[in-house]
Amino acid sequence: MLWLGLGWPRVGWSQEAAHFLLSGTVRGVRGEALPGASVAVPALNTGTAADSLGHFSLRLPAGRHQVVVAFVGYQQITRELNLTKNQRLNVALEESGNQLGEVVVEGAATLEEKLRTTQMGVEHLSIREAKLLPALFGEVDILKTLQLKPGIQSGGEGTSGLFVRGGSADQNLVLLDNALVYNPNHLFGLFSVFNSDAVQSVDLYKSGFPAQFGGRLSSVVDVKLREGDRQHYVATGGVGLISSRLTYEGPINKGKGSFIVSGRRTYFDIFTRALNKANEGKEDYSPIPDYYFYDLNAKANYTLSEKDQLFLSGYLGRDTFGFNSSGGFDFKFNWGNTIGTLRWNHVFSPKLFVNTSVSVSDYKYDLTNKLDQFSFKLGSRITDYSGRTDFEYTPNDRHVLKAGAQLTQHKFGVGRLDANSGDGRVNFGSDVSYYGLDGALYASDNLKATDKLQLEGGLRLTGFRSGSNQYGSLEPRASARYSLNDRTSLKASYALMYQYVHLVTNSGASLPTDIWYPSRLAVQPQRSQQLSSGVSFLLGRGKYLLTNEVYYKWGRNQVDFKDGAQLFVNPELDAEFIFGKSWIYGDELYLEKKTGKTTGWIGYTLAWSWRNFQPQRGTTGVNSGQDFHPNYDRRHNLTVVLLHQLNARINLTASFIYTSGSLTTLPLGRFGVQDIPGSSTGIDPRPVPIYPNRNSYQLIPYHRLDLGVVYKIGTRRNQDLTLSIYNAYNRRNAYFVFFETVKDKATDRTTGFQAKQVSLFPVIPSLTYNFRF
Repeated sequence: MLWLGLGWPRVGWSQEAAHFLLSGTVRGVRGEALPGASVAVPALNTGTAADSLGHFSLRLPAGRHQVVVAFVGYQQITRELNLTKNQRLNVALEESGNQLGEVVVEGAATLEEKLRTTQMGVEHLSIREAKLLPALFGEVDILKTLQLKPGIQSGGEGTSGLFVRGGSADQNLVLLDNALVYNPNHLFGLFSVFNSDAVQSVDLYKSGFPAQFGGRLSSVVDVKLREGDRQHYVATGGVGLISSRLTYEGPINKGKGSFIVSGRRTYFDIFTRALNKANEGKEDYSPIPDYYFYDLNAKANYTLSEKDQLFLSGYLGRDTFGFNSSGGFDFKFNWGNTIGTLRWNHVFSPKLFVNTSVSVSDYKYDLTNKLDQFSFKLGSRITDYSGRTDFEYTPNDRHVLKAGAQLTQHKFGVGRLDANSGDGRVNFGSDVSYYGLDGALYASDNLKATDKLQLEGGLRLTGFRSGSNQYGSLEPRASARYSLNDRTSLKASYALMYQYVHLVTNSGASLPTDIWYPSRLAVQPQRSQQLSSGVSFLLGRGKYLLTNEVYYKWGRNQVDFKDGAQLFVNPELDAEFIFGKSWIYGDELYLEKKTGKTTGWIGYTLAWSWRNFQPQRGTTGVNSGQDFHPNYDRRHNLTVVLLHQLNARINLTASFIYTSGSLTTLPLGRFGVQDIPGSSTGIDPRPVPIYPNRNSYQLIPYHRLDLGVVYKIGTRRNQDLTLSIYNAYNRRNAYFVFFETVKDKATDRTTGFQAKQVSLFPVIPSLTYNFRF
C-alpha cells in the first residue's frame, strides 16, 4: 500500500511530462494579427483558435505532429514539429490571390471551427465580403452588411441602425477598440461611422453573451481597428459618388511596430454651395442646406519587449448640417463622436496574459438658430472615462479561464439651452447634467468536459450609482455544445442582462438629438433574459454549414414615454418615463458557404416581438394597456447573398432582401363639425383624426435586389472599379405614409383624405474607384 501511495504521484508526473505546450502568434506577412485563425492537428482531431491579438496555445502529447494553420482569405500552411518541450511557433500567412490586399476577417476561420465552438448567436463579418457587396451610393457599410444576417433588422429604408432580435436601437452595445460608441451613425442613420478601410474585425453577439460584455440587452457589436502594415508603407483609398477615402500605413522601427491613419469625407456641400451661389438673389429660390460628414481613424502599436505590446487608437467624426439665408436666418446642426483608447498587452507566460486599457468616449450635438440679433442654442452631451483589465489563463487543453474588471465614470449632459438677443433684453440659459458610476467584475470558464461536450459558464457582477441611487445585480451566463458526430452539434445558451443607461427618444429611429439618461430615482435599470437553442450541420463534405436557432427573450422595466412628454432641458425628466415588459421569440435558419468560386449565405427569420405598458403615473399607459408590436417588428425576413469569382479580375455580387412591411399607426377616420359660414359654435371646425391601437397598420412588404461588379485593374491588380446598382428593379418601397386633404374644386370644401406613400430610394447606380499603392 505504501508503494501504491508513492507510485501514483509518479505515474501522474510521467503522464504530465509526456505533454507540452505549443504557443505562439498567427499574423499576416504584413504583421497584422489574425484573430480567430485556426491552429489544428488533424491527426489528433484537436485544435484551437487565435485570440484577438493572434495569440494561441495548444497542449499536445510529445512526438511528431503536423500542425495546420488556416485563416479565410489567406494561404493555409502546414508545419512539421517534433515536440520534446514547451515550444513557440510564430506563423506569418500570405494572402490568397485575386484580392485587392484588404485584410480579411473571420472570427471563426473555418466552418468546422464554427461547428465546434460553444458560442451561438454570433455573426463574424468578413471585411472582404463587405467590400465586394453592392452598397448604397457605393459607400461600403459594415452595419448594413450585418443587416443581411438573420435576426437583425434595419430601422428603415437605407438606414444603418440595428434592431437585433426584437430589441430597440439603444439596446446594442457598440464598441470600437474597447471604447463605447454612443451614436454609430452618419447622415441621420444612412451610413455608419465605421470606415471599412480602417476596420480589422467585426463580431456581433445576439445571444450567449460572453461574461466580459455587459450594459446592454440585445446585442454586442465589437469592432476592432487594423494595426497597420509592419513591413511596408502603403496608401489605399477610393473615390466614390458621395465621398472619398484615404488610408496611409507603415512600420514604426520596422518589425517592432506600425501605424495606420484613415480618413473619409463626403462632398455634398461642394455642390449645394455652388448651386446656392448660382441662384443667390432669386425670389423664388429656397436655399438647399449644406451637409457633409467626415471621420478620422488612427492607430499605432509598438512591441516593447517579447512580452509587452502597446496600442493607441483614436476616432474623430463629425456631421454638419445647416444653411445661411439672405433674410438673416442661420441654422446649424453639428454632432459627432470623439474616442480614444490606450491598451497594454502583457504575456506572463504561454498560459497567462492580460489586456489593460483606458479609454474616453465623448458624444455631443449642438443645434443653433439665429434670426437677426436673436440666437438660440440647444445641445446635449455624454462623456465616459473608462478603465478595464482582462485576464486570460489556459491551464491545460480543457480549460480557458477569463476574468476581469471594468469601471466607467459617466457625465450625462441631458440638456443645455442658451438664448440671447444682441440688445441684451433676452438672455437666459439652462443646463441639466447628471453623473453616474458604472462598475463590473466578471469570471468565466470554457470547459472541454469530454470530446463531445463543451461548456462555458460565466458570472458578471455589476453596479451603478447616480446621485444617491444605487443598483447592483448578478448576471449569469451559460452555454453548451454537444457534438453528436463530426458533422452535427447541438447548442444552447442562457444570459441575464441589465441596462443602466437609456436613450430618451420619441421617434422610432435613432436621431442625433436623442438623449442618454441614467438610471436614477424612479428610472430603474432595464432587465432582459434570453434562452436559445440550436442545431448545426456540416453538409456537402464540409463546404456548407446549416444552422437553425430558436430563442425566447423576455424583459421588464422596458422604457417608453407618456403622451406629450417634454424631453428637452427638463430637470424633472424622471416623471416623463413609463415602464413595461416585453417578450420576443423567433426561429433563425442560416445556410453558409465560404469556399470555392461561389460563396455566400441564405438567412430566414420568423419572429414576434411584443410590448405592454400598463396605466401608471396618472396616464393610460401605452395603447390603453393592451399588448402591441413595436414598429420594428417584422414577421418574416429573408436575405440571400451571393458572391461569384468569374475570373482573376472580375467578381460578381448580388444581395436580395424580403421583409414583412413595417408597422405604423394611421387614423381610421376623422370627426368634426363642418365649416358652416356664420357658425358661432366656437368649436374648431377642423376634422380630428381617430386613431386605433398602436402599430395596427402594416405597410406593404419590403423587397430589394442589389447587384455589383468588381473589376480589378493594374498589372498587380491593386486597383479596382466597383459598380453597384442599389434597388436594381426599382422597387418603390414604402418609407412612410401620410394623408393628403381632398377638396371639392367648386366649393373648396374638404371632402375627404387620401393616403399617400413616400418612397425614399429608386434604382441608384454608383461607380467607385479603389486603389492600393
